[in-house]
Amino acid sequence: MQNVLFFVDRLSSLVGQAFSWLIVALTFLISWEVFARYALNSPNPWAFDLMIMMYGAAFMMAGAYTLAKNGHVRGDVLYSFFPPRLQAGLDLLLYFVFFIPGVVALCWAGYTYAAESFAIREHSTLTANGPPLYPFKMVIPFAGILLLLQGCVEIVRCVICLRNGAWPAREADVEEVDVDKLKAMVHADGGPAK
Repeated sequence: MQNVLFFVDRLSSLVGQAFSWLIVALTFLISWEVFARYALNSPNPWAFDLMIMMYGAAFMMAGAYTLAKNGHVRGDVLYSFFPPRLQAGLDLLLYFVFFIPGVVALCWAGYTYAAESFAIREHSTLTANGPPLYPFKMVIPFAGILLLLQGCVEIVRCVICLRNGAWPAREADVEEVDVDKLKAMVHADGGPAK
């Protein structure tokens, strides 16, 4: 069972990391557009549309990755003080009451939205000869399906925690650097290594 959970985690991570490269491309696009606009006096009319699409795609595809890494912000400050079984019970309730209906609605509406856009070969109307919108809109149902799949994995994790009294393991991910821990690891505190 753990292998299936890790497989879905890896899939969400792979897709999230692949789409994160859009941020690098977006940075270069914005830099080029600023240069073209002010230095060359030759702005591109489609650049703004493309920037919105790239950011939107990166944002949408980061949802499942963030859920896989347990990185979504929790609104309850007391949650971290609860025992694991109570946390799992609350999470399970919230997944069924809010998450599943919301993400199913996202998938359904996103599919309809994307299908209509594809059927008419929709283009942006923000600028003349705007770029096509239908490839961007197809990201919506894809992101919803991936988020729903990751949500099912999280529901299984809640059930395991309710049964065992401890959260099951997650795959390791990058973490923030704690300067004091880093100094201790490399013995940079000036004293002899212990």
